[in-house]
Amino acid sequence: MSAAWTSNIGDGIALAASPLLIASMTSSPVLVASGAMLQFLPWLLFGLHAGAIADRVERRMLVMLAHGIRAVIVAALVVLLVTGTANIAIVLIVSFLYGTAEVFADTSTSTLLPMMVEPADLGVGNARLQAGFLVANQLAGPPLGAFLFAVGSFWPFLAQVLAVTVGLVLVSRIARQPVPPRADPTRVRHDIGQGLRWAWHTEPVRTLIVIILAFNVTWAAPWGVLVLYATEHLGMGPVGFGALTTASAVGGLLGTLSFGWLERHISFATIMKVCLTLEVLMHLAFALTTSGVVALVIMFGFGAYAFVWGTISTTVRQRLVPHELQGRVGSVNMVGVFGGMVIGHALGGLIAQAWGLTAPWWFAFAGSALTLLLMWRQISHIAAAKPALDDGAATR
Repeated sequence: MSAAWTSNIGDGIALAASPLLIASMTSSPVLVASGAMLQFLPWLLFGLHAGAIADRVERRMLVMLAHGIRAVIVAALVVLLVTGTANIAIVLIVSFLYGTAEVFADTSTSTLLPMMVEPADLGVGNARLQAGFLVANQLAGPPLGAFLFAVGSFWPFLAQVLAVTVGLVLVSRIARQPVPPRADPTRVRHDIGQGLRWAWHTEPVRTLIVIILAFNVTWAAPWGVLVLYATEHLGMGPVGFGALTTASAVGGLLGTLSFGWLERHISFATIMKVCLTLEVLMHLAFALTTSGVVALVIMFGFGAYAFVWGTISTTVRQRLVPHELQGRVGSVNMVGVFGGMVIGHALGGLIAQAWGLTAPWWFAFAGSALTLLLMWRQISHIAAAKPALDDGAATR
């Protein structure tokens, strides 16, 4: 837990500082959105390979290696910023390289919890991880990143290097986890195909991934230009932009802390439907408002339901997937998550460039409403799905 908190503080600092750095170098919505898009693009290129590798090696060591590479990449950016040689092209390249290392770190980390706790405890376990993510990545990190950026452009990234390095040391203290058993050594390509086939033939998992993909396209379209929306359209400034993320984290913390009560008293199907409905309404509210204060209130509500949704969707998937396929099926899910974000960021930049900074919110509202309408009935089937009783599904 402490390793996750420490590395998440570093990522939270960059969450505010990275778009601020790019926005200080260009006012183009397309280039600003490209910074986020290039950080998530590696999920499309390497996500499935990362899942297959996580299922055949000691996952703790893979996390440590990925953290080490991330620290080196950001340290190089710090040197370039201090020497005044950094430019928009270098920052975009760093975003891509950092995102590539993050693919392997996140994929391996996501497989550890199902190996350590019983299936019945996955909901609470994921809620606690979400709470740690919220406090470190969303609550503490972004305002600190915005403040450090105001002091000097390289300071937030130096702090990120230190946080990721400490996280690496803490991960090294985790007890060694056994490598998942394998009936026979096969090629990575075969392993990837096995994970894809299992996800495709398991209808609840397949439908969940489709919903996540579609909603991440619509969500990411305005989020890619959020820094411009906050600073130019709402006039909130760099610190105000960081405050938006903080408001989301406060709401998310409330949502995750109440997850245990929600799980005991309300069905997963109802919670999932409510969360996605609120997502549609949130896009509409952002499209209509011109007030920074109202935007902070909306973002608080967004955090409250979004992290409840994230906890439920992760728990449902982990309960359905056999241990030996957690890495591969998890990576298929993450490819859907970040594939949607790559598409959404690209569309959002182009839409904002052509029709203004509120246009991506209107696109998000219409797209998410249509997706929810089409998937409404399937949500109940996903929430009620049971894991396969035999291991044969793992070899389909």
